[in-house]
Amino acid sequence: MERELTLEFARVTEAAALAAARWMGRGDKNAADQAAVTAMRRVFDSIQVDGEVVIGEGEMDEAPMLYIGEKVGTGCQPRVDIAVDPLEGTNIVAKGLTGAISVLAVAAKGCLLHAPDMYMDKIAVGPRAAGKVNLDAPVEENLVAVARALGKDVSDLTVVVLDRPRHDGIVTAVRQAGARIQLISDGDVSPAVATAFPESGVDIMMGIGGAPEGVLAAAALKCLGGEMQGRLVPSDDGERSRALAMGINPVDRLLTMDDLVRGEQIIFAATGITDGSLLRGVRYHGAAAITHTVVMRGTTGTIRFIEARHRLDKKSWWL
Repeated sequence: MERELTLEFARVTEAAALAAARWMGRGDKNAADQAAVTAMRRVFDSIQVDGEVVIGEGEMDEAPMLYIGEKVGTGCQPRVDIAVDPLEGTNIVAKGLTGAISVLAVAAKGCLLHAPDMYMDKIAVGPRAAGKVNLDAPVEENLVAVARALGKDVSDLTVVVLDRPRHDGIVTAVRQAGARIQLISDGDVSPAVATAFPESGVDIMMGIGGAPEGVLAAAALKCLGGEMQGRLVPSDDGERSRALAMGINPVDRLLTMDDLVRGEQIIFAATGITDGSLLRGVRYHGAAAITHTVVMRGTTGTIRFIEARHRLDKKSWWL
């Protein structure tokens, strides 16, 4: 069943990517996001699972679909927790930039951290550097450890950081250490996952981004043998109370891989919307579109890259 579901979930992210890609560069991030959400939700109706969204588009009163707690799938076994981001990188798509994806993670019931919608400090590396980094260590110390694990000089490392004023200290430390930096405008799931693929050119991702995105990336890295560590960064007492209510106590404790994603019964799928370091974006060819998807299983460690051609003249293209 798990093996069959792996490809079924690839269909879910493909549909969301196809819908969102139509809005690339058109300056309307909300329309792009809504298109992705609608397409993803529609395909979920055909998936043979009893699923519950634990990371999604918001609370029930904030989102019309794919909200936290929503039941998806046909209602058949197995029971699973689902984390989704139908469009990671809404601004990226609106501006026609690189790195937007549609992404989801699925795990056995109770195995995904119910991460509140707030910031999380994160560090992510691939399998060769797993166990070598520490979120609380100085930037230079982590870079030296990763370089040693990868058999590189620090000057050859590429560090991905969200381009935000809050990361000025990290950027300064990375430059002083002599490593290279790739600043990104939005979307840190894709580069976090890319650390596990040497051909991506990404060696380490660090900095503060969304907590839900941290869980999604951790699911992929768990399948790949990589590592992510995180720590919630609540902005006010309300967010702190919400984290406590969701069972994260103390709120500022270090979250390891097993805190973020438990067990090995994990499925991760992501489809490129615009070109990125790991996935190609949607390509249109007349009445057809080509998608590029990565899908993986934690149980076996199998990774598949799928190039699919979709006939857009068919009304049921999302199936």
